[in-house]
Amino acid sequence: MLQRAASGFGGVALWGLLGDKAFGETLKATGDPGTAPWAARPPQAPPKARNIIFLYMDGGVSQVDSFDPKPRLTKEHGKPFKMKTEPTQFNNIGNVLASPWQFKNYGQCGMPISDLFPHIGQCADDLALIRSMTSDFSEHTNANYFLHTGLGLSGRPSMGAWVGYGLGSENQNLPGFVVLNGGLIPPGGLENFGNGFLPSAYQGSIFRTGANPVANISPAEANSALQQNKLALMHKLDQERLVRNGRLDQLESAISNYELAFRMQSAVPDLMDLKGESEATRNLYGVDSQNSSTRTFGAQCLVARRLVERGVRFIELTCPVVNGNDRWDQHGDLKRGHEANALAVDQPIAGLLKDLKSRGLLDQTLVVWASEFGRTPFAQGSDGRDHNPFGYSIWLAGGGVKGGTIHGSTDEYGYKAVENKCSIHDLHATMLHLLGIDHKRLTVRFSGRDMRLTDVHGELIQPILA
Repeated sequence: MLQRAASGFGGVALWGLLGDKAFGETLKATGDPGTAPWAARPPQAPPKARNIIFLYMDGGVSQVDSFDPKPRLTKEHGKPFKMKTEPTQFNNIGNVLASPWQFKNYGQCGMPISDLFPHIGQCADDLALIRSMTSDFSEHTNANYFLHTGLGLSGRPSMGAWVGYGLGSENQNLPGFVVLNGGLIPPGGLENFGNGFLPSAYQGSIFRTGANPVANISPAEANSALQQNKLALMHKLDQERLVRNGRLDQLESAISNYELAFRMQSAVPDLMDLKGESEATRNLYGVDSQNSSTRTFGAQCLVARRLVERGVRFIELTCPVVNGNDRWDQHGDLKRGHEANALAVDQPIAGLLKDLKSRGLLDQTLVVWASEFGRTPFAQGSDGRDHNPFGYSIWLAGGGVKGGTIHGSTDEYGYKAVENKCSIHDLHATMLHLLGIDHKRLTVRFSGRDMRLTDVHGELIQPILA
């Protein structure tokens, strides 16, 4: 009788109560969240950050043209490269290529940042710059999987899915893992945001730019009563199937996603409506810029701040389409390509950091800026740079990191990390740590072993922690 009753309207009410964070399950030893996938769960240790904004710079920003100045490139410009070279994507090894941009020291910390990023330079005292990041892969697809999931092959859960699995979300009307798509899905596709072997409810939800940010979110029925009747019938049929077949991830996640989609119908329009933002805020982010790519990424960054305000746990931003460019992937025409991409993101990112800080949100929000790898200090052809995973720059800001710091270094050419070498596993371990999660304890049993985001690797990058 109780099983049959669970398929009725009483079951709908009970389901809603059990999904509320006041009644949700607590995190078990292995991180298994049970049947309330996005219910907020306590961290394993006191957190420094509650949310993450991941600014993904698709294609590979050149470290020697952005955050890692190398005078030796200027001195030896046009001369043969003197270090032993590793195989590259196209194995087109040219001469030493000096940076086309000048570097200036910003902030009280005196951090050198190139003229590509004058706005981000104004936030130097908030940045923890890592100049010694490395990747295991020099090809986009594998490097993207590695950056997003900790493995260079498809099929593993994204870091956003792991964060949701460990902590849930503080907003039950929006997905806990949101991808703000500026127009470029990374090589490797949607599996960069996938759930892998975690329950399907933890995959990233793609929000597009434009009038209809979420696919199929608008109700198709003439009135709300008709829609609610259809949802009630669907819920009844789904529950009957669960009673007959037992727990099944595909069905349970579908039920959860349908219920979330219903709640999103009112939450998403309010989230995406930027009309209530002041003119000063819009100008700060570049939302009304004359450059269309700046407008796109500025709106993404502003929406990211609004998602943080609403308690969404993990937000990733992909790059906007910049006409004539293939992301940050400048195998040729480096100067034009990097300048156009920097123009699109520089002001919006600085606006995001400043706005979060002014609202008291930066201390609880971890902002991560990273590419899948860097670029070579020698030329590909005459005016491009090839892929370089051996030493490149990323930065973090906000919740729990020590601003105005520089960690690690590359050699005199900016080719390979030579001091305090860091791996993607170290980055993931540090991100989880700042959220109050021990990366060694956040596991799920799959294929006969306890799996985790950092696999059997990963050490905290202690010097950048506040």
